[in-house]
Amino acid sequence: MDTGSRTQREAAGGYLHRGRVLFGLVLAMGLAAMDATIVSTAVPSIVRDLGGFSLFTWVFSIYLLVQAVMVPIYGKLSDLYGRKPVLFFGTGVFLLGSVLCGLSFSMISLIAFRAVQGVGAGAIQPTVTTLAGDMYDVRERARIQGALSSVWGISAVVGPALGGLLSEYASWRWIFYINLPVGALALLVVGIYLKESVEKTHHELDYQGAALLALGVGLVIFGLLEGGVGWPWLSPQIVGVFVLAILLLAAFVRREHRAAEPTLPPWVFGRRLLVGANLSAAVLGLLTIGLTTFLPTYAQGVLGAGAVAAGFSLAVMSIGWPLASTFSGRLYLRIGFRDTALIGSLFCLASGVVFSLLPQSSPLWLATAGSFIMGLGLGLLSTPIVVGLQQVVGWERRGTVTGANMFTRQLGQAVGAALFGTIANSALLGWLSRAPSDISGRVPHTVDAASRLLGGNGAHTLDSQAASYVRHGLYLAAHHVFLALAAFALLGIVVLLATPRRFEPLHFEKRGP
Repeated sequence: MDTGSRTQREAAGGYLHRGRVLFGLVLAMGLAAMDATIVSTAVPSIVRDLGGFSLFTWVFSIYLLVQAVMVPIYGKLSDLYGRKPVLFFGTGVFLLGSVLCGLSFSMISLIAFRAVQGVGAGAIQPTVTTLAGDMYDVRERARIQGALSSVWGISAVVGPALGGLLSEYASWRWIFYINLPVGALALLVVGIYLKESVEKTHHELDYQGAALLALGVGLVIFGLLEGGVGWPWLSPQIVGVFVLAILLLAAFVRREHRAAEPTLPPWVFGRRLLVGANLSAAVLGLLTIGLTTFLPTYAQGVLGAGAVAAGFSLAVMSIGWPLASTFSGRLYLRIGFRDTALIGSLFCLASGVVFSLLPQSSPLWLATAGSFIMGLGLGLLSTPIVVGLQQVVGWERRGTVTGANMFTRQLGQAVGAALFGTIANSALLGWLSRAPSDISGRVPHTVDAASRLLGGNGAHTLDSQAASYVRHGLYLAAHHVFLALAAFALLGIVVLLATPRRFEPLHFEKRGP
């Protein structure tokens, strides 16, 4: 039974049209999900028109960075002012950013406008997930979270294909303009059918805390993205970035203990249950980004699969995730949230072991099976954690705990992208530097040069012996990443074992946090 001063139905005027509201929420979620994948296949067209290929990674990175730092801020705002105005504001900003992206006149302007999109996208996923917790009871939430998860699975398959079609037969600018009718319909449906009843009171917004959090976390993610890429890890620039980030985050913690209505209240990371759930979300982010980033590399560069086959091997993870997420409802009602998530972590560990044991000449179907197992594990892990957290607090804190959980998941993804990249690059560079003398002159000595073998591109420039040597290096790089995936899955199991087995309602003083 949910805790809090008002029930979920009272807080939202009864939700008489839940199915229609859910349709609007799925459309809104689709905006953020599709935009995370649709840009990838438009890279050649965008670079041809705008130039700036060396800056293109920031088109993705800035979106991730801004979105991550905004998630907990929107989560708190939705508790103060209601979910509907926050969702409307975020979707509106996202659509404005989409228009501006379509009008970009240079790579720098596209990066800046993608940041605007990120400001809006940071409101969509946590608010939609929180609304699902408001509208549906604990027996129904797994099915609904499965439906929302399927949006990401469908987007992972449809997004790149749609981006390629629009770039080839229309213009790359339409990958942004296409958001407008979808977003407008989402706003129309939610605007008509979602009726919230939120008590209007004066709130003291924690602007200083929000700014410190955004700057501190933004610098952390910036450092992780640029470390080992733009600057060496121990360079003065990277060290300076992290030192400044630590100082800002320390100031943020101090501020949150004093603020009347803190952006990210200390209790979010001060309860054993919440700490365990949030650390599990961080592990989930690590596992997701690790497999998403390196499975296509392994499939194409090592196994010699084509782009379509490599994409399918990853897409099955997005199929297994919503299936397991939907089924998890039956399971957590029988054995509890923690134990259901623990089973999911065991699936993730099994997947990590499968990938770790793959030989260089393994068939693609084995990697595809490992991807599907990982999807099942992530579905069984993610949904019980989110639903369980929403169950132990009342309406007025549900947005905060949901936002904090998604924030740690995205932070895990950012950390994982940097960490797994470092692991893979170190393994590959070490192998290339140890090339036998008889082929060392024919073997590339940089990661970028070696990566041209992906999908066979550039392989014709190497003789068979050199190409075989480089492919083995790519195998070793992916193998090290897969071992790290298994290690993090094991860490996730340890975290869950240290988390309380029963998700009991949390109690707070009447004054609140």
